[in-house]
Amino acid sequence: MSQPDKHKSRATSAFSAYPRLARLVAVKRFLARLVLFAERAIPLFLPSVGIAAIFLSLAWLGVFRIIPDIPRFGLVFVLIFAFLAALIPFFRLRWPKAQEADRLLEERNNLPHQPVAVQEDVPAFESPFARALWQEHQRRMARKIAALDAGLPRPDISKFDQYALRTIPALLLVTAYAFSGSNNAGRVADAFRWNAPEATVPDMRIDAWITPPSYTGRAPVFLTGRENAMTAAPSVPQFSVATVRLSGGDGSDPVHFIDDSGKTIDLDRQGAKETDSNSTQADAKAARTFTMKIADNGTLEAAGHSWPIEVVLDKPPEIAFDGMPKVAVNGALEIPFKATDDYGLQEAHAEIVPVDEKDGATPLYPLPEYKLDLPRYNAREAKGLASRNITEHPLSGKRVKITLVSTDGAGQTGRSPPHEMILPPHRFTNPLAAAVSEQRQVFALDTRQMPQAIALNEALTVRADETIPNPTHFLLIESARARMKLANNEVQLKDTADYLWEIALGIEDGDLSLAEQRLRDAQKALSEALENNASDEEIAALMDELRSAMQDFLKELAQRQQDGQPMDQQQAMQMMTDRDLNNMMDQIENLARSGNRDAAQQMLNELQRMMNNMQAGRPQQGGQQQKSNNQMREQIDKLGELMQQQQKLMDETFKLDQALRDRMQRGDPDQGEQQQGQQDGQQSPSDQMTAEQLRDALKKLREQQDGLGQQLQELQQALEGMGVKPGEGFGQAQREMKGAGEALGQGKGNRAVEGQGRALEALREGARDMMGQIMQAMRGQGQNPGQGMAGQGQQNGRDPLGRPRATSGPDFGENVRVPDEIDVQRAREILESIRRKLEENASPETEKRYLERLLDIQ
Repeated sequence: MSQPDKHKSRATSAFSAYPRLARLVAVKRFLARLVLFAERAIPLFLPSVGIAAIFLSLAWLGVFRIIPDIPRFGLVFVLIFAFLAALIPFFRLRWPKAQEADRLLEERNNLPHQPVAVQEDVPAFESPFARALWQEHQRRMARKIAALDAGLPRPDISKFDQYALRTIPALLLVTAYAFSGSNNAGRVADAFRWNAPEATVPDMRIDAWITPPSYTGRAPVFLTGRENAMTAAPSVPQFSVATVRLSGGDGSDPVHFIDDSGKTIDLDRQGAKETDSNSTQADAKAARTFTMKIADNGTLEAAGHSWPIEVVLDKPPEIAFDGMPKVAVNGALEIPFKATDDYGLQEAHAEIVPVDEKDGATPLYPLPEYKLDLPRYNAREAKGLASRNITEHPLSGKRVKITLVSTDGAGQTGRSPPHEMILPPHRFTNPLAAAVSEQRQVFALDTRQMPQAIALNEALTVRADETIPNPTHFLLIESARARMKLANNEVQLKDTADYLWEIALGIEDGDLSLAEQRLRDAQKALSEALENNASDEEIAALMDELRSAMQDFLKELAQRQQDGQPMDQQQAMQMMTDRDLNNMMDQIENLARSGNRDAAQQMLNELQRMMNNMQAGRPQQGGQQQKSNNQMREQIDKLGELMQQQQKLMDETFKLDQALRDRMQRGDPDQGEQQQGQQDGQQSPSDQMTAEQLRDALKKLREQQDGLGQQLQELQQALEGMGVKPGEGFGQAQREMKGAGEALGQGKGNRAVEGQGRALEALREGARDMMGQIMQAMRGQGQNPGQGMAGQGQQNGRDPLGRPRATSGPDFGENVRVPDEIDVQRAREILESIRRKLEENASPETEKRYLERLLDIQ
């Protein structure tokens, strides 16, 4: 064995007893060699990476797209050649030797005595003692090597780039990358593209979109970018506007629409004008916008791009009567209607035309206008009851044909089947007023009949001392005749007709008609202001005018009653107090100011309908019949009071029974707890009673329950005496009352409450049966049930404010349509609480959006 091999075998044998240390030392040496290799290789990347950064920067900045082909290819060749030349030093790169890695470990860790080289050295003197001593030294040095760390590579880049030129390509690359997202940025492929000499047309930009009509509420549909990603043709409403904008190009690119039948339609260019042959090329290449209204399915094509479009047809609106038109008490025409449209109704009205119109007639006034009120928002489905007083029109009292007409946003109309009826006339109780109104109607429907109207006027004054007791009325009629004779144009004829109408109203109602006309005008002005989004100041002024007109109207009604004129409106007026009207008008104003104009308009319509159902004069019924009706109303009132008392007794029984059950679960409290509860002052009387006291209280309620049963028996006897047979419901109620009384006597509140509930329901059933018998009996006598039981003009058993009347029988659970003051105050408190909650910045965003939706009452 040679001497080196001998030394190596000895060094190796030094680790044979410690294989783990041998592996750790080998790993540390490998890592050191890897770090040393990285320090040598990293500086070699600077030239190649810098050249690549310069190449990308020139491409993204668009330099390759701007410069001509030959200089561009020369620049690209130089950059590629320089990049390849920068890779040559990598071929001279070698893997570090073990001794170099050992020196790195020793230098990085500041180790003296070369502990790494010790692992390869051998002792100079060979002896068993020297060998053992040397191996121990190697083992100790190996443990030290196992704890060494070569660290990260530390390339000396400044040695290769003393002037920091490496920062130039880096800054240029960052700037070019930020610019690469703009429209004028270039691409890497521009460096290798060969541009033909004739290719001088700049790039074209295409923007295409479809805008649905505003009344559909749909968002625009963008077509650009759909060529590859679109899976289905976009669906757009009919009559949408397609818009294509072209920028660049040579200005001759076609833009057209091809429908399903194959017909090609060129889109209209906005702002297009005729140009001569000397027009500049810049004008031809300027941005061009093409538009077209799409009505059918087809394909939109522009500059080689195509987009299939599916059109959703806009169906015409539908409208129909929701019942037969009817007449209000004051002659107003009420038309129930329902209408639908796929996108929303814009307008609806009733078309009223005469049935028997003379040939060649020249009417003085246009056909009456009758507008149907539609909701401002979400008018796809509308259902309502319109009420308009058109008794002033000369067609009142004539047979007409009424057709409902609705219009959508596209201008399409829908018509209902016509309905023939006699237009409600203005009811004149004074024959003289009716005669004056007839004169106006004769020549207002046909101006050729003016001689006949003058003849009627002359006949009216033949024996004026007998037919016209009031000299003022005689003078007015005489002056009207003079006007009729002198009228020779349309303006004078209309003035004469209006003058005759004022005379008729003055003879009939005096100042009441003027007050009613003022009230109607105030309601109309407020309705138009709400529809036209008037300012809050204008709404407030119109509300003040409406309140003033309402007070004048009610004052005139009261004056007529004091003057002793025949009138049956007293019952309704007792129900309709000033407080109710003021609450209703305050709500209209508050809704209008808060932005909920639809709700304000609806409540105004309710007010107008209520006033239309008020009648200023009508003879009362005969004495005997009125007496019978009064007796019947008295019994109905007693039944209503009985049901209220039974409800109150049931509530009290329930409270005592619940308190007793609570005592049984907790145990009967002692006297000290009762006194403590009394001192707290926060408990109800039942909470301060013992279980035994609660049982006694339940037993005492039996007397009240038996008393209600006795009242029911007396009521049935009274009804039998009036010819009304009590129904089975009253008998069932009597039995349930008796059972409830027995349960109360035994202190069983649960059974008593159940019996009282069944008794209350039976009373309601008996009341319905009794009212049915009364209505049937009144119809058999030829009497209008609404007249005898509820006063004039009250339909469906309700007062002018829409509430169940006390004289029409017991309340079956309907709610009052006009809130009480306590409800209004509670609503205000809730709104203020919501607003305060919104002002708190600590509220989550989701909660804020929810509260904002609560305040958004549109």
